[in-house]
Amino acid sequence: MTIAPSQRLPAFADAQAFRAFRSDPEQWLPIALDIARGHGIDVSSPHVFSTGTNLVVGLGENLILKIFPPLLRAQFISERGSLKQLKGRLHLPIPEIVAEGARDGWPYLIITRLSGTLGSEVWPSLPETQKERVLRQIGETIAAVQRAPLGPLADIEPRWDAFMRAQMQGCRARHVRLGLAPKFLGGLDDLLDDAKKLIPMDAPPVILIGEYIPENFLLACHDGDWSLAGLFDFGDVRAGWRDYDLLGPSAFMAAGRPGRVRSLLEGFGYTKPDFALKRRLMALMLLHSASDLNSHICIDGWQEQAADLVELQELIWAA
Repeated sequence: MTIAPSQRLPAFADAQAFRAFRSDPEQWLPIALDIARGHGIDVSSPHVFSTGTNLVVGLGENLILKIFPPLLRAQFISERGSLKQLKGRLHLPIPEIVAEGARDGWPYLIITRLSGTLGSEVWPSLPETQKERVLRQIGETIAAVQRAPLGPLADIEPRWDAFMRAQMQGCRARHVRLGLAPKFLGGLDDLLDDAKKLIPMDAPPVILIGEYIPENFLLACHDGDWSLAGLFDFGDVRAGWRDYDLLGPSAFMAAGRPGRVRSLLEGFGYTKPDFALKRRLMALMLLHSASDLNSHICIDGWQEQAADLVELQELIWAA
């Protein structure tokens, strides 16, 4: 596969146009391979990753090339800064940067490829005790990431207080648009009032990955026990209040099971959650940048089991 001399990565005015381009690798894979060849990398067995936000191609067994469109340059800055800042500071493998550069205004990273099985492929079939084990490790990993110094990640915009205030202002409109049931919308204003007191705006910020979900980590099995084997995808990192990173595993993995909830929170460093913590987590879940309760709460029949937001927080963080 060769690249035509005139072929360039185009400019896009909006994300929809870029997604259409990404979905057709014939348009961009020759350019990606040309970038790799420019760094002396073997391109004989490329593998295009169809999921994800950016252009991503595996180069053999050991490397991955991620190309970021200019409209998502913030993700490149976040990913590059996070990998550099967290290098050597975690017990868990993360990718290492092998090369970086830009092509036609599109920044890119060539990073090492981690070994293991994608969490989303394994998680549904794990026994309950193994799910609790993995969730405890996720809590421990979140805490370990948050102990790392922020370094240049402290400069990522928007800052926590500005981000939270903007999320609060748009919260009701967002969840009306997403079809949240009226019985939950009815308690939203009270929850947002509580959030102003429960969510620290000026506490020392920590590194927030934003997406501790099965699609973003790898698992490995040793002697019948599954464990975290790698963490990747740092494109949505921000700095802010530590509890924010409990939301992904709470919504997508804990499923309101007391043993899972306890394992996650204890791994993170919390004891059994009190009302204030549950209230704060419920508020943060509604204020998350990707919040959509109807799609993200993995508890069968939760809409019928909870009459309002207070009952919902008790259901999600049952411990």
